[in-house]
Amino acid sequence: MTTVNPQRRRRLRRLTAGAVTLAATVGVLSAAIPAGAESATGGDGRGGHSQGRTVDVQLLSFNDFHGNLEPPPGSSGEVSREKPDGSKETVSAGGAEYLATSLRKARKGNPYSVTAAAGDLVGASPLISGLFHDEPTIEAFNKMDLDVTSVGNHEFDEGRTELERLQKGGCHPEDGCSEDGKVFQGSDFPYLAANVTDEKTKRPILKPYTVWKKKGVKIGFIGVTLEGTPDIVSEDGVKGLKFHDEIKTVNKYANELQKKGVKSIVALIHEGGLPESPEYNYDCDSPGPGDGISGPITDIAKGISPKVDALVTGHTHEAYACTIPDPSGNPRTVTSASSFGKLYTDTTLTYDRRTHDIVRTGVESANHVVSRKQHKAKDMTSLIKRWAKLADPIADKPIGYISDDIKGSAAKTPETPLGDLIGDAQLEFMAPEDKGGAQLALMNPGGIRADLVHKASDGEGDGVVTYGEGFTVQPFTNMMAAIDLTGKQLVTALQQQVSGANEKSPKILQVSEGFSYTLDMTKSGKDRVVTDSVKLDGKALDPDKTYRVAMNEFLAGGNDGFPAFKDGKDKLIGKSDLEALEGYLGEHSSKTDPLKPPKADRIKVVEK
Repeated sequence: MTTVNPQRRRRLRRLTAGAVTLAATVGVLSAAIPAGAESATGGDGRGGHSQGRTVDVQLLSFNDFHGNLEPPPGSSGEVSREKPDGSKETVSAGGAEYLATSLRKARKGNPYSVTAAAGDLVGASPLISGLFHDEPTIEAFNKMDLDVTSVGNHEFDEGRTELERLQKGGCHPEDGCSEDGKVFQGSDFPYLAANVTDEKTKRPILKPYTVWKKKGVKIGFIGVTLEGTPDIVSEDGVKGLKFHDEIKTVNKYANELQKKGVKSIVALIHEGGLPESPEYNYDCDSPGPGDGISGPITDIAKGISPKVDALVTGHTHEAYACTIPDPSGNPRTVTSASSFGKLYTDTTLTYDRRTHDIVRTGVESANHVVSRKQHKAKDMTSLIKRWAKLADPIADKPIGYISDDIKGSAAKTPETPLGDLIGDAQLEFMAPEDKGGAQLALMNPGGIRADLVHKASDGEGDGVVTYGEGFTVQPFTNMMAAIDLTGKQLVTALQQQVSGANEKSPKILQVSEGFSYTLDMTKSGKDRVVTDSVKLDGKALDPDKTYRVAMNEFLAGGNDGFPAFKDGKDKLIGKSDLEALEGYLGEHSSKTDPLKPPKADRIKVVEK
């Protein structure tokens, strides 16, 4: 998902100072041959034919964990599924204690099992991980025996040097060691960055691929992030780096692996799709292969060489297990396991010992819930308690009170109550003349990472918003900015929400009170914004008049597909967005008078 400028080093100093193919009638939701099982034509006790020709390899995968060591709160920690009778149910899921248990259970009885991830394991993380530069999450995945992962866009939040430190270890160059007397050891698993090269040397900054081997079985893994990473990460995070086309990169290294005798290949791609239904067991191969999924991954899958046997994807935080035809027209499995460790994917790869390739008709895949009704992994519980103890003095501080859940992305609407709240907080924060003189505020939706949940997550009491919960909502600690934009530039920015880079997947800016307009989704591109409906404090926007607009520095830099903001004049930089939220909650809520969720009625949406 999108990100914002982290400014992590400044933040930490402040805080420290302050305290596949499947039969069409079956679909991809069940596997006729369990991973690791003997062939139906006779077994040799090693999980293969009587001649020992094939062996079933279990591929466990997930994506977009984002440092969620503790179970995600509220709707952020829920997945939905369709029951056999056609009804829908919501299930609480996720958290490192349960993900570790799920993976370990799944591996039992499977002598050939490999675990892989498709990026964004870290970044935009809750305080327990983000405060410590995500070292706790890397440590957790070491203990879970993760074998390999691709980079995602969030792996670049703190820049190349920090990504390399997460891989190789060592204490933070400015903040030092997170724990006294302990040096961070780095990841036991390789990060793969095939399509990210150094602008000067032209070479990948990390390994482009790795080969997993066991008892003669060899499977190559190629890892890439989305080519558009520079558009959704701060400029400092990608300085000196070049991001290349996903298809061309994967095909290049698939050829290289084949020349080295590795014919079984899996691509780990931090780019994803959008299934037509949110249920994790939705059959996106109905009525035909891949018919129920759209988005960037569909074109990528259709362009990647048939030499690649399966695609593990991410970025969109969606759940799917589909088959999308490769360039030869043959179905190929493409999977994603939602986000935050709520699901994992179990894929069976039938490996032919004679050809050293995957038997495509033997590839089967399904997503599984990381249930919170199972026992917790003790080593994860111990890890969480250790890091939580270090974070608690900061995390437990109350910063406000709410009367009910205030939903962000969980609202599943273009405008959200939490988006309104953040917009109002930023406007109030930047409105004084000496702090920017803002007349309205705009917030990018990808910078809102969670909901504010009324139910107590620990012992703070229902309705209490802690600093840790506020940090989970806005974990990047972006600096606020105020810029001059003409009415015409403002309208252009609104049009960029639904056109250009954002046309296929709109990014609807959250707006402060007093700013309103109509979004007509029956139209296409920039025409979706009804220009004569755009108003500030009830008055139509004057295209020639200059308005003072507050937004985070990431957005002001033209990121997330909003180049219009780069033309803003007279920029003034304020304090952090999290300070704005903290100040607003402190000013507008109390134990006896908690803040009510905003109505989210500023953007009128005309539906198709």
